[in-house]
Amino acid sequence: MSGFVEKPEPLQVPGLVHLHTGKVRELYQDEAGDLVMVASDRTSAFDWVLPTEIPDKGRVLTRLSLWWFDQLADLVPNHVLSTELPAGAPADWEGRTLVCKSLQMVPVECVARGYLTGSGLVEYKESRTVCGLALPEGLVDGSELPAPIFTPATKAAVGEHDENVSYEEVARQVGADTAAQLRQATLAVYSRARDIARDRGIILADTKFEFGFEGENLVIADEVLTPDSSRFWPADQWQPGRAQSSYDKQFVRDWLTSGESSWDRAGEQPPPPLPQHIVDATRAKYIEAYERLTGTSWA
Repeated sequence: MSGFVEKPEPLQVPGLVHLHTGKVRELYQDEAGDLVMVASDRTSAFDWVLPTEIPDKGRVLTRLSLWWFDQLADLVPNHVLSTELPAGAPADWEGRTLVCKSLQMVPVECVARGYLTGSGLVEYKESRTVCGLALPEGLVDGSELPAPIFTPATKAAVGEHDENVSYEEVARQVGADTAAQLRQATLAVYSRARDIARDRGIILADTKFEFGFEGENLVIADEVLTPDSSRFWPADQWQPGRAQSSYDKQFVRDWLTSGESSWDRAGEQPPPPLPQHIVDATRAKYIEAYERLTGTSWA
């Protein structure tokens, strides 16, 4: 069992129609037909949306995504129309709201991996492959791959787990031409972002993107290259063969699986609230990732 520990009630805003409550974002549509995405401070782990929020998290995700969209503009267009608050929106939406184009979304999580870890490592240990792609012998947790790989996944509903699939399965689902566009765009964006992050002392181990179509044009959407959608590792602490230090939710995951939480991940009970020290550490890591990548102060 998984999903929301406490599912929030979306705010009702005049002129906006609420469409969807996601793990982090609330999605609305305005009277012009554009989408209004509001990034909350919710956090998720192990397919649960936790009852404890991380202060400023939604603003970090929004501001960092906007910065990355600028870095990637020559590679792929994005869906952002405006950062202006819709009329009547609450003040708390400031800094966490994007007005976006309504796209025909592709139902694929477009994952790029430059390093072996996570679900890719699990598959590699079983078959020396990731999403059906053969990899060399001798790789360990944290190993850099010979070249970045495209390892797509199915897009799951809240409370369900994305499942890795082969490129051939993506081509079967969305067509060969679209699959080829997704792979090319995913690897191009990953390679650009990897080099930018590396210059700032951060390893971009892997990341995932969502794409949609505006007519015949492929457009990148949702969030990009944030600590929620990526694994960022401090380069000076990288050491293959062990779990890496990170700028993401690892503090949360580690605490939930520790004796301190007393939570049985395999059981039927939802995870408990996070203690303040885990909230503070997670917030600090998100902000540190933002500051190191952008070169600007959060405050």
